[in-house]
Amino acid sequence: MVEEAEAIHGDGIVAGDVLVALASTGLHTNGYTLARSILFDRMGLQIDSLVPGLPGTVADTLLAVHQSYWKALTPVLTRVHGMAHITGGGIPGNLIRVLPEGVEAVIDAGSWRLPPLFALLQKAGAVSAEEMRDVFNLGVGMIVAVPEASAGAVQAAATEAGVGSWILGRVRAGPQGVRFG
Repeated sequence: MVEEAEAIHGDGIVAGDVLVALASTGLHTNGYTLARSILFDRMGLQIDSLVPGLPGTVADTLLAVHQSYWKALTPVLTRVHGMAHITGGGIPGNLIRVLPEGVEAVIDAGSWRLPPLFALLQKAGAVSAEEMRDVFNLGVGMIVAVPEASAGAVQAAATEAGVGSWILGRVRAGPQGVRFG
């Protein structure tokens, strides 16, 4: 529970903020219908089949534990202008929800390597880059908008909590939206 005055709604996000990505541990809550269709129907795998190029079975892959970001974010919450948990709708569908009018998020699509699970799903399912972005988290479980001077502290807190992180992009003035560059 949090007092309304302490809630982080994203209204503090301003042009110049940095977007820090916190890594996901798999599908989380994204795209299970499409993933199952690709793994079972297109690839012909069974629940106990090993997934090519991955360390476990289909069951292991689909049931990977959802990453908690509590320990990574608690030490730096006072620095955070906004956060987006990347669930159904992918990065565009979730990040836009916290952006105030007058700013756009510019995602550097080259700032991270697509995790093997998502690369496999894209290739085996012949899924377009746009659909991948709209359906899956692509390895990004949480996006945190902070002043540039606080990005290092957010990444250090994530590292301390055992969560991977990287600079995903920036916020700039413009029409409210999410763009991949």
